[in-house]
Amino acid sequence: MSEVHFESRLSRIGNLTLLRLPKGASAKLPSRGMVMAKGTINGYSFEAPLEPDGKGGHWLKVDGAMRKAIGADAGESAKLEIEPIKKWPEPKVPGDLRKALATDRQAQHLWADITSNSRWDWIRWINATRNPETRGIRIEKTLSKLKSGKRSACCFDRSQCTEPEVSRNGVLLDA
Repeated sequence: MSEVHFESRLSRIGNLTLLRLPKGASAKLPSRGMVMAKGTINGYSFEAPLEPDGKGGHWLKVDGAMRKAIGADAGESAKLEIEPIKKWPEPKVPGDLRKALATDRQAQHLWADITSNSRWDWIRWINATRNPETRGIRIEKTLSKLKSGKRSACCFDRSQCTEPEVSRNGVLLDA
């Protein structure tokens, strides 16, 4: 797939700064779900997930280091050139999941054997709740499902926004 070029305005929802892709740019991506991409934003190179917004579009998390590098903040525009990548980098495994995996050699082995895409999905499913009790249950279920041979998060809707800070019912909030 070729590069997608566009300009968009950064916005803030709560404490998170993000950039919504224009509908036309999202439509050129290979999936309505999360897409791993590389590219530039105001000339700054990045590789990051383009998260689904729950309405067929995508958004990009713009952390403090990226905001500083691009010289833009919420309310300002940025120019992007992005290209989907097929080989996903390894996700950062949350501490509680890493600890749970360390206590179960079989689940740990199976975790290492699944694809990085599947690891991203399991982590997104675990992270998609604000409730610590629900999170714990999801970690237990992840280990159990891995041990039963399930290699991916079953029935997980990849097109929903799973960042609880900025979404409700799988849909990205308005700024």
